[in-house]
This record gives sequence, C-alpha cells and structure tokens, in this order.
Amino acid sequence: MTRPAPARAPLPTRDDLRAQFPPLAQGRAYLDNAAGGLLPLRAIEAVTGHLMTYGATNAMPGHQPGREILALKHRAREGTALFLNAAPEDVALAQSATALTFRLAGAFARLWGPGDEVILSGLEHESNASPWRELERVGVTVKVWHARQPDMTLHPDDLAALLTPRTRLVAVTAASNALGVTPDIPAITAQVRAAGAWTIVDAVHAAPHTFPDVQTWGADFLTFSPYKVWAPHLGALWIRPDLRATLPWPRLEFIPVGDITGIEHGTPQFELLAGWLGTLDYLRDLAGHADLTRAALAAASERIHELEQPVMDRLVTGLLNHDLVTVYGPQGTQGRVGTVAFRVSGEAPEQTADRLSRAGVDVAAGHFYAAQPLRDLGLYPQGVVRASIAHYTTTDDIDRLLAELG
Repeated sequence: MTRPAPARAPLPTRDDLRAQFPPLAQGRAYLDNAAGGLLPLRAIEAVTGHLMTYGATNAMPGHQPGREILALKHRAREGTALFLNAAPEDVALAQSATALTFRLAGAFARLWGPGDEVILSGLEHESNASPWRELERVGVTVKVWHARQPDMTLHPDDLAALLTPRTRLVAVTAASNALGVTPDIPAITAQVRAAGAWTIVDAVHAAPHTFPDVQTWGADFLTFSPYKVWAPHLGALWIRPDLRATLPWPRLEFIPVGDITGIEHGTPQFELLAGWLGTLDYLRDLAGHADLTRAALAAASERIHELEQPVMDRLVTGLLNHDLVTVYGPQGTQGRVGTVAFRVSGEAPEQTADRLSRAGVDVAAGHFYAAQPLRDLGLYPQGVVRASIAHYTTTDDIDRLLAELG
C-alpha cells in the first residue's frame, strides 16, 4: 500500500519570517545584505545555547561534553553538504571563504609553476582573485577574462581566446557581489572542462539567492559564506571528491592526506557551527518541511526566489527610471540577483549612503573588494552605492530608498 506523502506545514508569510529577525524591529530599511545577512532567532539562540552549555569546551572523545561537541561538528558538516548537494567528507568549514581559498592556493603553489596558467573572471571579489595572483610568485601566469561593457557580462568567446593547453584553473563568480551579474556557471564549467582545466566557483554572493548545487553546476571547487546566508561568520569550501587526495595543502602532520579537516586549520568555532545549524533549521521551516533534507533546502531556495522577485523588480525598475541615478551592470532584472550598483548625479557614493542612512535606509558605498570590475568601469577606488535585498526585504523598503534618493 502506498503511504500518503507527509503533510507540509503552512508556509510562513513575509511578515511571519520578518518577525524572526530581531534587527528588523528597529524600523530601518536594511539594504546591505550583500555584506552580510541578518540572523534568525533560531541561529542566535543556538549560539547562545551552545555557549551557555559548553563554553569553550573542545571536541574530545574522552568525555561526554566533548563527544557532544564532536557530534555537533559532524552535523554541521552534514548540513553544509545538504546545502550544497554534496557529501560531508568533501566539505570544509572555517573562519572565511577567503581563508579557505588562500589555503587551496597554497596547495596549487606546490603543484604548479612556470608555464602553468590561471584565468580570473573580470567580475571577481578579491577572495577569488588575490589568492590566485599569489601563484605568480611561483611563476604561474595569471590572465583576466574581462566582462563586456556596458552590461558587464562574461562572453564565452573571450574565455576561449584565453584558454590554452597550459590553463590549469579558471576562477569565476556565480554572482557579482558589486553588480549582481549572474554568469552561466554550468556553461562556463563545461567550456573549461573541455579545455582540460579546473574551475573554482565563488558562490558567496549567489548562495543567499540560489542555493548552490555542485552536482549540476559542474565546478571542481566551490566556496560560499554561511554568514551571507543568515548564519554566523563562517566560510565553506567544497572540493570534488576525486581531487581531495591529490592536493598537498599545508596541514597538521597527523591528519591523513586528503582528509578535508586538514585544510580547516585549527579548532572550529563550535558556537558558530551551532548557529549555522539553527539557520538551516530556519530554512527547512521556511519551506514547510519537517525534516532537514536536500529537498527541503531546494524548496527553501525556490521560496526565497518567489519572495525576492517582486522586490527585485521594484528595486531595479525604480533605480533605472530615476532621473538622477546611473545603474551599472545589467539594465534590467535578467541575468542578475537583487543587488544593484549605482551612483547619484552630483554626489559621491559615500555621501549618498550617509544621507540615506541618516534617513533610516542602510545601503553600502565603496568597492566591496570587487576591484577588477570597478576598475574596468572606471569607478575604482571610489566605487558605487550598492543596494542589496534578501528574502525578508519588502517593497516598502525599496519605496523608502527611492523616496529618499530625491
């Protein structure tokens, strides 16, 4: 007899979910989600609960608290793997995506040298650019795959012109943290693989809007930051399973070659891992699922897209139609996430951001470590104003922004 599918809980409304984010009660329009998301109560309570119960106790198999913390570490790795549609043994968690990327670059520096080449997309945050430029110290040649202006999109013909039999790695973002541009990752990874090279995808800015899927994206390495996905400050790295044992990253001597914990370097931030698990539980609930599964997280990602779409439409359309505003990057909602870079005529970006913040509307100003794309646009180092949404952002928040712009 076929069992009926379990009933789904009603999906929370936007007002319901906003009530779970304490900073939103301050009445400000928070439009700097690209710099870091807000945390739901479940994550905050998980961090506090861990510290109240364990303090700074370490993971030790010899006593009960230590065993419980070791189990927490395993659960955090398993939850991260579900988020990425990966296996737990292929996922590392550490203090930041930048730190993990530099450690991966340390492994590549032991593999490559003169005659080897790396290609960086022209949209990169420096966390997926500076580590690879470090390889120039061992003789690796670094090239830049510039985005085409004015919409700042990456073109496959331009990549083809850079790929050679000596290409070892292509670094590309899944979404520009400054401009919101979303390259076609599966197409890019397929092109790179056909050329015999590896791809590392920076999914830090994409992850809050579309949860990564390493099974379909085709990357060999992928990073993201849980703190951009409404969790505490953590970074994550996924490595293609057949590559792990081939990468000589610096590690503690007793850790076996290929063990992903070797690239994490040191004691985990256990209280932050607890908070990340709280966030994953929030995301499960956002999708109306009783259990934390990949299906639940995929449904949460779809729910987030549904919540964000009308808000992004209002943001992009409103800024494009504003007489005093110049928008950089895509001139519409296609090929972008809900992040918009702009300038106001007659105002420096910092002046615009300060004026808006005094009115209770918080946007960012600067280059946001996205040096290459803003150099190409002639906007570096002063940068741009950046407004960025999350699934808890409302059209009222956007209307406040547009009204205060003048």
